[in-house]
Amino acid sequence: MSRNNFKITLVTGFALFFSTSQLHAQSDNTVSADGRSSNRIYTAMSFLMIAPDARAGAMGDLGVATQPDAYSIHWNPAKFALIKTNSAVSLSYSPWLKNLAPDIDFAYLSAYKRISERTVMAGSLRYFSFGEFQLADDYQNSLGAINPNEFAIDLAFSRKFGESFSLGTAVRYVRSRLDNAQFIQSNASHSSALSTDLSAFYTQKTQVFGTDVDWNLGVNVSNIAIARKLPLSVIGPQFLPANLRLGTAMVFHQTNDDLFTLAVDFNKLLVPLSQATTTNMSLVSSIFKSFSDAPGGFSEELQEISYSIGAEYNFKQKFPVRAGYFHESPVKGNRQFFTLGAGFRYDKFELDLGYILANQTQSPLSNTLRFSLSYQLGKTPSN
Repeated sequence: MSRNNFKITLVTGFALFFSTSQLHAQSDNTVSADGRSSNRIYTAMSFLMIAPDARAGAMGDLGVATQPDAYSIHWNPAKFALIKTNSAVSLSYSPWLKNLAPDIDFAYLSAYKRISERTVMAGSLRYFSFGEFQLADDYQNSLGAINPNEFAIDLAFSRKFGESFSLGTAVRYVRSRLDNAQFIQSNASHSSALSTDLSAFYTQKTQVFGTDVDWNLGVNVSNIAIARKLPLSVIGPQFLPANLRLGTAMVFHQTNDDLFTLAVDFNKLLVPLSQATTTNMSLVSSIFKSFSDAPGGFSEELQEISYSIGAEYNFKQKFPVRAGYFHESPVKGNRQFFTLGAGFRYDKFELDLGYILANQTQSPLSNTLRFSLSYQLGKTPSN
């Protein structure tokens, strides 16, 4: 291998490491000689698990059972069928992992449209950029720059059954490009996949201490691989971040149109802990294996469940303030942080901001900001 090709391979490997470790960015940096460190689960294309919007990000990265909004395609596509508006478009942006690099960015565009009384269609595009890498030849002559990136395109369908229950599904095309064809004449570090989500949402009106409450339940099994094309010469995780998300939320209807929401989500990656011997394992087998392969037994399996707790107070449904907490076991990634956020709604526009409060000396997620803007198309519903 020439020195030039070595540099390019090194850059590609670094980008691949970023891709597979985003979910574990707050864990310790102690790594043994063979590259192993604790019993964390690594996946390919883990940017699919980044919370895309400021509202959910400000509530501890949760959203499977909260009231439906324009970002439901990520959290729970089934929620769309019970949304009150007919259509909207939304855009979200976050400068990601600023403590590690200044030019890593995450952007998300989504939209939905009601096509019948019971059916809603939605779509989204997410784009993750690893920033710019400068390349040079053996004599330190500049060869230009490459910008490794990953993106996903989603199409979702949601249908209501009765007035309280809905089902949803999404199909997703994902592509990862960690090199530049100008320098590497192969697709060794290109990978792509086709996956699907299956989700359900239930809401029930009730009363708690004399206050009207919407009690919601949600479940979403996401990133179930249908087909995949993985790099041949770059060693790395073989599975998409298939994930089981369960959650509940209670929305209290206060006086003067104020809303108060309490919510909790639980997550479990449906990915085997060790992928060294699972290259040819079927999807169903890999999912079942993910519940029984922890060397510490059942107690360690429980440690693979992360949880989020969040709250939102929406003054007159125009000025929401939010807070939350995310927790992951220290031996499974050790992401633990608080979140804050606020928003403002005017006519058809809604602007939201989310902020991660984490240990600045240990977590590259600290001081992460998310910005979201939504616009309702058509008639604005009355509150």
